[in-house]
Amino acid sequence: MKNPTAPGAGLGLKPAHYDEALRCDGHHARGLWFEVHPENYMVEGGPRLAWLDAIRAHFPLSLHGVSLSLAADSAPDPAQLARLKALADRVEPALVSEHLAWSAWRGQYHPDLLPFPRTHAALARVAENVQRTQHALGRRIAIENPSHYLRMDGHDWGETDFLVELTRRTGCGLLLDVNNVYVGAHNVGFDAHAYVDAIPADAIVEIHLAGHSVDANTEPPLLVDTHDAAIAGGVWALYRRVIARIGARPTLIERDDNLPAFDVLLCERDVAQTILDRAAMPGFIVENAA
Repeated sequence: MKNPTAPGAGLGLKPAHYDEALRCDGHHARGLWFEVHPENYMVEGGPRLAWLDAIRAHFPLSLHGVSLSLAADSAPDPAQLARLKALADRVEPALVSEHLAWSAWRGQYHPDLLPFPRTHAALARVAENVQRTQHALGRRIAIENPSHYLRMDGHDWGETDFLVELTRRTGCGLLLDVNNVYVGAHNVGFDAHAYVDAIPADAIVEIHLAGHSVDANTEPPLLVDTHDAAIAGGVWALYRRVIARIGARPTLIERDDNLPAFDVLLCERDVAQTILDRAAMPGFIVENAA
């Protein structure tokens, strides 16, 4: 993050781990960075903002938003954008990112990141909202690919084509969530390898890795992007394939529920860091890339 030639692996920062995060040094500090949801810190003051300032003094930060609703039928809330800009100006994040989804509709807000038909009109609308966001923040943002649970009809664009065209129209980057690809490929039947191979290397500015769970109450069982478990072997294999093709990128380990001890997350983070370190070596080969 600070050194773009040697991107590192980071962790989602949770309040339960603030003190241990500040005490990180030595081996674990190499390449370490932290990501937060800005919605939890867009306040005038108080302990959370003080903790974030303390972390920022030692480590790079990334802001990963969940509330701009860029695929909705209206522009992002100007007040929300102003609060996000104030936070970004304060902590100077290495990256700001959001989701390819909608969560607000005609004044109603929903606690989820919802899908939409990838039509020509939707592409124009999302592009306009991304450009509006980048203009308001005065910085480039990255857009994350969604998870999928049900097939949706009415698409004019394949998802990877939609994402690549969005980068072309707006100059935004892509945040490739490898777990989302793995989950969606299982649930709706697309080829995960073809998906990650179709995205140009220069469009990918960050990668997310996370765990998922199995909903056995459905037939066939669904994989659910719950961020509450260790990263599955299949997700690691897909990640190695991506890194073998595009080289090292800042990589985040997401864990939002069933939080283990901080040392457990650091160990998982070290697996990603090792893969990134190998990618920086001349003539490297990442195991199980195929």
